[in-house]
Amino acid sequence: MIRQPIIVVMGHVDHGKTTTLDRIRSTTITAKEAGGITQHIGASEVPIGVINKLCGPMLSSSGAKITLPGLLFIDTPGHEAFTNLRKRGGSVADIAILVVDVTKGFEPQTIEAINILKEYKTPFIVAANKIDLITGWINSKSASFQEALNKQNEPVKSELDNRIYQLVGRLSELGFSSDLYSNVKDFKSELAIVPLSAKTGEGIADLLMVVTGLAQRFLEGELKIEVKGPGRGSILEKKEVKGLGVTIDVILYDGTLHVNDTIAFATPNGIGTAKIKALLKPKELSEIREASTKFYPTSQVSAASGVKISGTGLDDAMPGSPVIQVTGDDYAKEITAEISEVFDTDKKGVILKTDSIGSIEAISRLMKSEGFGVSKKGLGNVTKRDVVDAFTMNATDPSNAVILAFNVLIDADAADAAQSGNVKIIESDIIYKLIDDYKLFIEEKKRDITGKMESSIIFPGLIKVLPNTLFRASNPAIFGIEVMVGRIKSGYVLINDVGGVVGKIKGVQNDKSPVDVAKKGDSVAISVEGPTFGRQIREDHLLYVKVGDSDEKLLNGEFSHLINDEEKSLLKTISSIKKSAKKK
Repeated sequence: MIRQPIIVVMGHVDHGKTTTLDRIRSTTITAKEAGGITQHIGASEVPIGVINKLCGPMLSSSGAKITLPGLLFIDTPGHEAFTNLRKRGGSVADIAILVVDVTKGFEPQTIEAINILKEYKTPFIVAANKIDLITGWINSKSASFQEALNKQNEPVKSELDNRIYQLVGRLSELGFSSDLYSNVKDFKSELAIVPLSAKTGEGIADLLMVVTGLAQRFLEGELKIEVKGPGRGSILEKKEVKGLGVTIDVILYDGTLHVNDTIAFATPNGIGTAKIKALLKPKELSEIREASTKFYPTSQVSAASGVKISGTGLDDAMPGSPVIQVTGDDYAKEITAEISEVFDTDKKGVILKTDSIGSIEAISRLMKSEGFGVSKKGLGNVTKRDVVDAFTMNATDPSNAVILAFNVLIDADAADAAQSGNVKIIESDIIYKLIDDYKLFIEEKKRDITGKMESSIIFPGLIKVLPNTLFRASNPAIFGIEVMVGRIKSGYVLINDVGGVVGKIKGVQNDKSPVDVAKKGDSVAISVEGPTFGRQIREDHLLYVKVGDSDEKLLNGEFSHLINDEEKSLLKTISSIKKSAKKK
């Protein structure tokens, strides 16, 4: 049998993810929720009959023979649901719909969604939502985008074209070739952009047509399942429901589950099992997160389906864990093999604590793509033990004395220990913000290190002794100079053009006021301990700052960005002078 494809809906907050599904389902879920933002993870089944009703003529004209039983949509509050839709080597999701507000374009969570989809190699379609907000747009009352477009005037069409090709340009920057779906010739190599209005319904038929057509054409082989085989799925969410106790929301992607079957899943302490007491299905065109009155019990469920499972022993089940029907003795090995790679760590890196296996996997992948390591991974609250582990990283690299806390709480004693131990805890319930905040922390650390190094490194400098500016001949000699290249400051040792030490700068003044640093072009007075003016120093002499070998190495290496080309050339000259002096 061919199962229905699993389609995840993603996008930036307020760009219209749930409203798009509402239009398909003809429900009003969005209106029931605070601010119209999805509060819980959900799944909705849309049977093929509904799809045919909305876009049957379009599918027929494309010549596609549809054998899919329907579409299973996953609605997400962020990207947690997608990352929890995991199986070994990738995602349970077959296709993603990335909803983008056409009036706002790509925003941070849009980029995050694309990065996650790229990591999991999940094909996706861009739904360019809110075309009705384009100035002058006329509501065509049609579900067809082409019919809607034909009723618009030329300025509106032109503005929509501009908006679409802004998306095309942005996608190109991210490495994708894309176009308006009607212009796409090869759907395997080009992303399809489908303009629509979730509010008016215009373009919804086109979106369903493209999703259904792509799934039928390119995924038919992957959608073939053994219906009578053991059930396999992924835990989206765990929650307590009045009258049912602890339940798990599961996306079943293979086989069949029955009441009284035993299922296995990952727990914080290993592998757990539970006996299924009830399988609860959402009513057609409803979805998992609706009230219990919208559910109906069933004796069995076949893939692909969203199902709520009630049973004993589910208390420790972890979101993002695989769920498999127990049919033999190999279930523990199978689950362990599937999740073990998620918990692989690096020798050096931050501590990562999250709310689900899927979040650990997604954040680990994105951290790796940024070149960052993760030395410890775990589920649940940040504990004092985590702080101790992060503190040990301070000895090797202060930038790793960090705990990333995604969607979890911080124990009080852990917060106290972090403050006293100089361990940074970065919290967020948005993946991109968590990683961006860590990158910001790294940049601040680098600036601190650079600032400290800049204050301790001796930089190259070349000065010229000015005529008629002698204030004192010796003990110390005080006279006027001009900085020709680089910089000078108190404590720098001056040498002549054959490498002989002239003396150490005791102070720098400008109009009798102390100066920390004098740079190229500055004319200042300096006091130098050691020389006598008229002997070791004369008017118009050129004197060099003596740069030690270790500082020279730093300035030619990791801190080369701190000096310009002229100063680099001077550094070479000083190095040559020192080498010549050593030979003598």
